[in-house]
Amino acid sequence: MSANRLTVRVARKLAETADICSFELVDPGGGELPAFTAGSHIDVYLSDGLTRQYSLCNAPSERTRYRIAVLREPASRGGSHAMHDVVRENDLLEIGVPRNLFALAESAERHVLLAGGIGVTPLLCMAQRLAAIGADFRLHYCTRSAERAAFRGQLNEPPYAGRVDFHVDDGPPGQRLDLSAVCTPAAGTHLYVCGPKGFMDAVLGAARARGWPEDSLHYEFFAADPAPVEAGGAFSVKLASSGRVVDVPADCSVAQALARAGVDVPVACEQGICGTCLTRVLEGEPDHRDLFMSPQEQARNDQFTPCCSRAKTPLLVLDL
Repeated sequence: MSANRLTVRVARKLAETADICSFELVDPGGGELPAFTAGSHIDVYLSDGLTRQYSLCNAPSERTRYRIAVLREPASRGGSHAMHDVVRENDLLEIGVPRNLFALAESAERHVLLAGGIGVTPLLCMAQRLAAIGADFRLHYCTRSAERAAFRGQLNEPPYAGRVDFHVDDGPPGQRLDLSAVCTPAAGTHLYVCGPKGFMDAVLGAARARGWPEDSLHYEFFAADPAPVEAGGAFSVKLASSGRVVDVPADCSVAQALARAGVDVPVACEQGICGTCLTRVLEGEPDHRDLFMSPQEQARNDQFTPCCSRAKTPLLVLDL
């Protein structure tokens, strides 16, 4: 077993809502699991080579379990189907050690958390950490209906009660999320958002339009809009270490072209969300299609995600 991989047992599988299941993962021998910080996720390695990322939603102080929650996706690429319909209690799963690409700025004076649907999972973990350290925070949780709000019972109890606002699409207009109010910047305040892409685009767009400092905005996408790779045309990449040139056809991603050429680049989400494949660009201009980097990071054009991004120039020289 790799040092970066663990075998865990599914101690509990629970239907949180009609389309969300939570999973409690423990060490098969009853030992402690590697520590994690709020905002962390794990890779879950499923059958047929599938790897999916799921945020940890239990308190970081807990060392004997990891808790994740999975939404059943109607257009599943296989991951949510496997987790909902194949994985059972007491099954053994292989997972990666926790990684954090969505960390809390714990020294901030105030924290505003905005969750859309299943995006509540990392923010629930954050709320638990913030409550534990006595930080000032507010969680806004948006769902289509009250019945679709996972962990509602937990969030209605101390120490979260009074710090959580539920916003449902089918409720009275007065309780719906007011982006103009929530996204008004304030000194010392950091904003965190996770959920469907449309929800996140609306939140981040509102915050940026109101002048929110980019280093105070924290976000993690769960899925990207599907984009045909044919839209980018063909180009080539050059490996700086050897000078080797690899052609990238119009119907193939950079990561796929490199893999076919025997060049190993770690890939997980294949959608430009997780940052696993982030690669330095030494020459050329990438065509960024990821959701991982901020606009400012993309504008530097010194790195890109070969799983989904392409090139605006005929050649990219990569630090490989």
